[in-house]
Amino acid sequence: MIANNLAAGYVLVEGYPSVADYQNIREQSGLTPRNVEQATKSLAGSWYGVYIAEETAPAKAVAMGRVIGDGGWYFIIADMATLPAHQRKGLGDAVLKKLVAEIERRAAKGQAYVSLGADLPGRKLYLKNGFQDAMPATMGMQRHVQGQGQ
Repeated sequence: MIANNLAAGYVLVEGYPSVADYQNIREQSGLTPRNVEQATKSLAGSWYGVYIAEETAPAKAVAMGRVIGDGGWYFIIADMATLPAHQRKGLGDAVLKKLVAEIERRAAKGQAYVSLGADLPGRKLYLKNGFQDAMPATMGMQRHVQGQGQ
């Protein structure tokens, strides 16, 4: 755990929540649910992550975010989410600031490209933290494929 300036009762933890907490936070916050295999591989394949837990025992993750990246100059912030009962307390802001600080600290020397997908409720948080709309210079695109598992 690391020091933080969070509201009383919370701690910021470097690393990833349990798979069960990851799935719960995604589902309860309105993100698309993921199965156990997807959640496990997503967390294991991340470059960096943090979560916020309640200080009470057993500690339960209530907010999270992670970075997918190559360590050179491409970084994607993903899975930014906070359980509804814990929103509007600055937790998402704390997670985002820590993720960006770690990219700045560990990325290869030179300018890094950091992107994220912002839903409408999160847009204000991202703008406040220096992110800008990529349009019209860059347009995000997506495609879904069906994984077969291993």
